[in-house]
Amino acid sequence: MTDSEIEITADLVHDLLQEQHPDLAGLAIREVAGGWGNQMWRLGDELAVRMPRTQGAPDLLRKECRWLPVLAPRLPLPVPNPVRIGEPSARFPKPWAVMTWVPGEPLDHTSISRGDHAADTLAGFLTALHAEAPEDAPIMEDRGDHPKKCTDGFDHFFHAVVPDDLADDVRAVWDDAVAAPEWEGPPLWVHGDLHPANVVVSDGTLSGVIDFDAMFAGDPAWDLAAAWLLLPADAASPFFEAYAQADEGTIRRARGLAAMKSLFLMLMGQNGDRGLPGGKPTWGPAGRAALDRVLRDGSM
Repeated sequence: MTDSEIEITADLVHDLLQEQHPDLAGLAIREVAGGWGNQMWRLGDELAVRMPRTQGAPDLLRKECRWLPVLAPRLPLPVPNPVRIGEPSARFPKPWAVMTWVPGEPLDHTSISRGDHAADTLAGFLTALHAEAPEDAPIMEDRGDHPKKCTDGFDHFFHAVVPDDLADDVRAVWDDAVAAPEWEGPPLWVHGDLHPANVVVSDGTLSGVIDFDAMFAGDPAWDLAAAWLLLPADAASPFFEAYAQADEGTIRRARGLAAMKSLFLMLMGQNGDRGLPGGKPTWGPAGRAALDRVLRDGSM
């Protein structure tokens, strides 16, 4: 999953800043735990350095740096915005970036206590984000399709982690999503990877959204799955009332995608508990809680 030939250290980050952005080199550098394709370092109080560490991460980082300045001004929650671009060099042969820091606690390390407020906040954020995308907006090969084209991925996660006593109910949710109609609207801007590690919480409610490297133009159902992945129990219905743009078919696709993503989070948590590379121990409980909400809060 990672490029083990390059050790990303605080000294390396400092040296790169000194070489390319010396006015920032005097700020304190602190490693931030977590991350997937990028290793992140806090830079002072208001900035962060994102250092790609997987094969596909550089292209995704460039995508973020291209499109986040376009999207950020209309979004009602803080999101990372590129401040400086680091170019590949002899010290580090990949692009890297200095981004604004989004304060808050990642949701996989905390909880939302103000469910109604969070539902309204998420609905407002996605209403603003889900505008028609331009023709040159990015697409993603591994996400964005109708659920019926994602059955291999679902089956993999399902057989790996689904609890036996929930298997029939989870399969029924997925089958319903597969049977739902296609998205017939124009491609909309979609975050594409809304799960508990990619949002932050302050004062018991959503306060920021991070990690836009999966953003694409397509079916908003991929984001609307967040009604179950992020919000506490019984908040999905008020969320969809506030969002007010999702028809029945879109909600059915979103619920199925939420089930699939919940199983993925559970698998990553299982891998983390086993000490496997890329595993995330905090994602397992978050995924199981989300799966329970998918099964409990299905009716709108």
